[in-house]
Amino acid sequence: MIQHKDMIVIDALELSNWDRDFLHLLKQGGVTCVHACCGLWENARETLSKVGEWHRFFKENDDMVIQVYTGEDIQEAKHQGKIGVVLGTQNTSALEDELSLVSVFNQLGIKIMQLTYNNQNLIGSSCYEEKDTGLSRYGKLVVKEMNRVGMVIDLSHVGRQTSLDAIRTSSRPVAITHANPDWIYPSKRNKSEEVLRALRDNGGVLGVCAYPHLMNGKETSLEEFCDLIVQTVDFMGIDQVGIGTDLTLNMSVDFLHWMRMGRWTHEMDYGAGSKENPSWPEWPSWFQTPADFPNVINGLRQKGMTEEEVSKVMGGNWLRFFTESFKTEKEAGACVYPM
Repeated sequence: MIQHKDMIVIDALELSNWDRDFLHLLKQGGVTCVHACCGLWENARETLSKVGEWHRFFKENDDMVIQVYTGEDIQEAKHQGKIGVVLGTQNTSALEDELSLVSVFNQLGIKIMQLTYNNQNLIGSSCYEEKDTGLSRYGKLVVKEMNRVGMVIDLSHVGRQTSLDAIRTSSRPVAITHANPDWIYPSKRNKSEEVLRALRDNGGVLGVCAYPHLMNGKETSLEEFCDLIVQTVDFMGIDQVGIGTDLTLNMSVDFLHWMRMGRWTHEMDYGAGSKENPSWPEWPSWFQTPADFPNVINGLRQKGMTEEEVSKVMGGNWLRFFTESFKTEKEAGACVYPM
C-alpha cells in the first residue's frame, strides 16, 4: 500500500482564505499542490494587484509554499515538503479585449484561465445563459494563444456550446477543473455526457467536485462521493479523472457577494435568475478542511480501487496533465515520449 505521505495529492481548485493556518491544514492533509483562484470579475489592473498579493504571500511563506510554473515545480514541492500553488482565474475578464495579455499573465504565473465565469463575456457564454451562441471570434484567438504559451483552458463554468467550440478549437487537451457529470447530479453547473465525451476524446481531465451545491449538499456521504468518482472513471477512463474540490474555507460574506454579483447586477443572482443558495454552503462532515483528504483516499480504497488507480485520481493525472500543458506549444511539440 502506498503511504499517504508518499502520494502526490493535487486539488485542481480551491477558493479559500489562504494564510499560515490554511497552509498547515494542507500539510496535514498531505496535499502536494493546489490550483488557487486569484480572480473572478477583476479587470487587468485589478488582477495585477491580485497577482502582486500572491507574490507577496509566496515571499512571506517561502518556508512552506512554492509557486508553480511547471510540472517539475510540483515535483520539487513534493521533494521539499512544501505546498505547490498554481495561480489561475475563473474568468478571462483580466484579458479585457487585448490578446497580448494572455502571454503577459502567463509570464506572471497565471497558468490556468477559465474562459467564462457565471455570465456572458467577450469570449463566450457561461452555463447559466439562456442561449449559448458559442465561442466568439476573439475567443477562438484566445484559445489558440493559450495553447501557444502553455496556459490551461478551464471549462468548469462554461456553457455547453462554448465548451464544445473551445474543445474543437484547441490543439491541446483542455480541463474542467471542478464539476461533476450532470446525469448523476442534475445542475446547470455540472456537465453533460456530450461535453464530457468531447473532453475525454480531447485527452482532457475532469476534476470531480465536492462543492455541496453540486452534489446532495452537506448530507452527501463519503461513500456517495466515492461512488461519484468511480462512476466518472467508468465514463472518462482512469487516466482522465482527478479531484477539484472547490473548497471555500473561511471566506467572508462580502466576498460571497462579489463572487455572485460582480459589478454586473445589484441583486444576488446565482445563474439564470436563480435566487437559491443565499450563503456559503455547509460542507459534509468528512471534508471540512484540506486536512480531511485522507478520508477520500481511504474511501476510494474501500470502493476497490487499486493503489495505482487511487494515486492517479488523487493527483497523478493532474501531475501528468499539468506537466505537459504548462509547456509552451513549441516545447510540447519538441518532446518525444515513449509509447
